Amino acid sequence: MSIIPEVKCRRCGESFSALRSRCPACGTRRVTQSSRTPDTTPGTVRGTASYERASVNTKWQLIFGLILVVAVILAVIVMVSTGLNDGGGSSGGRTKTTPTPAVESVAPTPEAAPTPSPTPTPTIQKLEIRYTLDGKERKEVTMKIGEKLPMEAIIIPTDIQGVVKWTTDNEDLVSITVDPENPNKVTLECLAFQAGGIKVHAEVYGVKTDLQIYMNAG
Repeated sequence: MSIIPEVKCRRCGESFSALRSRCPACGTRRVTQSSRTPDTTPGTVRGTASYERASVNTKWQLIFGLILVVAVILAVIVMVSTGLNDGGGSSGGRTKTTPTPAVESVAPTPEAAPTPSPTPTPTIQKLEIRYTLDGKERKEVTMKIGEKLPMEAIIIPTDIQGVVKWTTDNEDLVSITVDPENPNKVTLECLAFQAGGIKVHAEVYGVKTDLQIYMNAG
């Protein structure tokens, strides 16, 4: 066993005596490893002020690191939420837009016109034909040819409003002229003679009354 240690060339791997400064095979200079032990720094010795400061700095570094991690996580959550609200984010720097489907215009269905409520028929107690000049009801009158009589139809009760319809059995014998300002007033004119006379009729709301007219031949 050799007393002198051998070293291995760091270049060619050839072993040679530690007393040599170069490798006999390739001539590479041997590097002597330092056996000096580094001094201990004050920050690694417990109980020293440097050690306490190093511990405090380590704690603050951990705290700042945790705060930074939390901030990054919150930022990622906000970015994801914003992307979802914007319709799924962007692709290739362009916002993805969904085409809006065309909406067919539908014509509104016309509403049916409301059916008007029928107007109730007034209850008439009586319909009278009166001579306009004296206001008395007449059931019959005698007229001469060419004579004119003003007559009026009266609805009872008088608070009922209505337009009276006038007719005659023969317009060639007696004509009826309606007052333009009051259709319930007329002027009867005897045009010709007929034995037995004719009737003039007045009607309103289904209620009728008659006036018998006799002709005087003289």
